[in-house]
Amino acid sequence: MSAPKKLFIKTYGCQMNVYDSERMAEALGGEGYVETKSPDDADMILLNTCHIREKAAEKVYSELGRFKGLKAEKPDLKIGVAGCVAQAEGQEIMRRQPLVDLVVGPQSYHRLPEMEAKAREGEKVLDTDFPEEDKFEKLKNRPKAKRGPTAFLTVQEGCDKFCAFCVVPYTRGAEVSRPADRILREAQDLVERGVREITLLGQNVNAYHGAGANGDMTLAQLIWELDKVDGLERIRFTTSHPNDMQDDLIEAHGTCAKLMPYLHLPVQAGSDKILKRMNRAHTAESYLRLIERIRAARPDILISGDFIVGFPEETEADFQATLDLVEGVKYGTAYSFKYSTRPGTPAAERPQVDPKEADDRLQRLQALLTKQQREVQDSMVGRDVTVLFEKAGRLPGQMVGKSDYLHAVHVADCDRAIGDLARVRILSSGANSLAGALID
Repeated sequence: MSAPKKLFIKTYGCQMNVYDSERMAEALGGEGYVETKSPDDADMILLNTCHIREKAAEKVYSELGRFKGLKAEKPDLKIGVAGCVAQAEGQEIMRRQPLVDLVVGPQSYHRLPEMEAKAREGEKVLDTDFPEEDKFEKLKNRPKAKRGPTAFLTVQEGCDKFCAFCVVPYTRGAEVSRPADRILREAQDLVERGVREITLLGQNVNAYHGAGANGDMTLAQLIWELDKVDGLERIRFTTSHPNDMQDDLIEAHGTCAKLMPYLHLPVQAGSDKILKRMNRAHTAESYLRLIERIRAARPDILISGDFIVGFPEETEADFQATLDLVEGVKYGTAYSFKYSTRPGTPAAERPQVDPKEADDRLQRLQALLTKQQREVQDSMVGRDVTVLFEKAGRLPGQMVGKSDYLHAVHVADCDRAIGDLARVRILSSGANSLAGALID
């Protein structure tokens, strides 16, 4: 019996890329590959790339350059680039880095086994199509291993919003939702493999409109179907757009016990002028009213968000409007970035904000968001929460898990196992986590 081939995958970017990397590993697992944590002993290296961050493509080329020596030592090593940079750059990747054997876009990774076989025969293989076949169905019979207590599950891909700063519509394509029955089958499979919490993924997840038994379903209707899955204890979803936050989804936050009290709802800016220039199709006021409705349905919900500062033509007054919105919402956590151009997007051609001014604004915004995050964490002290334990802590007898609100919680003298749910009283708040004790 020959030794298994080893696969090293490096994942960049969003949770959907994490999900995609897992599926790619399963696809190649059927061809005799097992994962390794080191590229040095790999027979195949895959970089699953993201195009969201600044100079994403250049960072991928730099990473590939580090493998030149390894490729020289191991001529049979195969190197592939997957994900959104692969979709955007295509053949250019092979031209600039001849050591690359295959390039595969995010909609074609179910074809990896065939691509790998061609690469083994010495071909250079490129597939950045948007195929009609369902990649998820193509992978459903692949070998599947035991899982940890949490998992991602993609339910929707692509985006039709065309925000002026974003490449997703070009790299992931138009909005497509998976049929509900296929999602439910995958959820059941995950639970049978040990998963107790599922996070539903989509570039615009609350625009979900997958086929159901009686017509297209909303995300809320899908969540209620998942609520019936025995053994599934927690449901989350990300990332949402304010314009697709429908009434039934708001109501579900107040009535579905398995839907966790955490919502990531990006606003990007607090200035209506900038929101319009971003093509966000909502206003600061409509966003604030939406938050009010969500909190009326679930008063204890933790709100998370995304922000871009230094967007083209942003003035100090525009930035102050963003600070005012943040003060009004009081975020439990948030992600904030300085605007950086993406070739091919409308905003890339507009007058840019001075980088030093953008840096200063980012620091001021992050200081406010950090203050709010700490205030929310500190307010948890003395409260009882439910924790899903995910791993052992660094100290003897310590376990670490996530609360209902997605806070990391460390529990000392803990006799619970990975995958257990337990009530915990929060005793203290740290910089990015909480500490608690089991409630008898």
